[in-house]
Amino acid sequence: MNTGRHIFPLPASQQEVYGYASSDTVPYHRMYGKAYCLPSVAIYSPEEIEVLNEASQIMDQIFRKALSFAQQYLPDHYFIEQLGIPPAVLPLARQPAPTNGITRQDWILGEAGPKLIEMNADTPTGIPESAFLERHVLHHFTDFKGPSEHLAQLLKEELCAFATHGIHAGFQGPVAFSCYDWHEEDRHNTLYLMSLLEGAGIPVLYAPLEELEIIPDHGLYHKGQRIEMWYRLYPLEYLVHDRDEDNGVPVGEALLRLVQQNKLCMLNAAPHLVLQSKGFLATVWSLYERNLQTAEYCGFTLFTDQELAAIEAYCLPCYFTPQPFLQSGTDYVAKSYWGREGKGTAIMSCEDRQQPLTYAGRNVKTALEEEETEESEAPEVLAYYENQPKIYQQYWGMPAASVETESGSFNGYLLTGVFIISGTFGGLLSRIGDKITGDGAYYCPAAIHPT
Repeated sequence: MNTGRHIFPLPASQQEVYGYASSDTVPYHRMYGKAYCLPSVAIYSPEEIEVLNEASQIMDQIFRKALSFAQQYLPDHYFIEQLGIPPAVLPLARQPAPTNGITRQDWILGEAGPKLIEMNADTPTGIPESAFLERHVLHHFTDFKGPSEHLAQLLKEELCAFATHGIHAGFQGPVAFSCYDWHEEDRHNTLYLMSLLEGAGIPVLYAPLEELEIIPDHGLYHKGQRIEMWYRLYPLEYLVHDRDEDNGVPVGEALLRLVQQNKLCMLNAAPHLVLQSKGFLATVWSLYERNLQTAEYCGFTLFTDQELAAIEAYCLPCYFTPQPFLQSGTDYVAKSYWGREGKGTAIMSCEDRQQPLTYAGRNVKTALEEEETEESEAPEVLAYYENQPKIYQQYWGMPAASVETESGSFNGYLLTGVFIISGTFGGLLSRIGDKITGDGAYYCPAAIHPT
């Protein structure tokens, strides 16, 4: 019995819902040997959608303001040590982004109101699910409306804005879209965005990462054709460390130099890596707690009263050390700076509240225990995430959600992703997983309960 989020089962099988017309756009509706997209919908009230709409947009505004403050006032060593920005990315991270790009915030909904727990700003995925699949499923199998009906149009407008900026800045098309071709989910997220821009009449090119050639200080090429405007579904924190397998040349750094030299225009732009860093969450909270002190430092207070109220209402305390939580005996979550799909995340529970300064009695559940990952996940990949620097955020439980799967009932927890496109609410990505949402989480289209 579901005692949390209302999940509405569809009167059709998984194959009937996802296995036919929509599978050309989202063929990865089955992943890791099981259904990823389930024949159920997650119901949200109109009031929840309205609150998420307003909350996500003001938080995007706050994040952008904090990013601008960091770019202008925080020293290089803060970017490197506290935000984890690789030195090779630093010059680009300090530059203004040509457009606001494509981002997804992750929210927890509960009786105490929504709480924002993460920002996916560099390479957000789940885009075809929300922009295409939600509308397809609701139209064919329900009478519900969805919260993401304008997402495709917003994405098209943002991509057109990027192309227009590039052309006005002297870059030439087509706009190239890249990801690893072998990764089905990434490939179809990339192809979906490419199709939106192509539908706007702008020349495009699919250029898998495996086929790209970087000529240092000259250009980026695909099969002899130069690329000057480039969308990448490939994490920047990976790219910066890439080397040519044959000669060891640091091609990642060479590519970033092309951007610095104005020989390549990139979406999402490098400042989005700052927003992606979990260290940025702790930075925003620190700026919130020290808002009055910024006047002494730079001559003005950073946040308005409205923004301070929003941070207090929607953000969770977040620090570079666990000490505040250990001292108060508060449960918290340790998150690696570049953790993805739950990797590098652990829930910490201080069971002995009488000795909060010690680790005695702490019950640690790692991402390895909490999530169902692909069986072939290499130990070195997991170690990469676990060994990163971490931030510490107050633990906030997700609402329970029970859903029927092919192997029976799954009693999990709902995480609500909110797409923000150029500062505007775009729609929802609703996933049901374990206490730490990972690769094994299920997707259910979001629907608005009729009034």
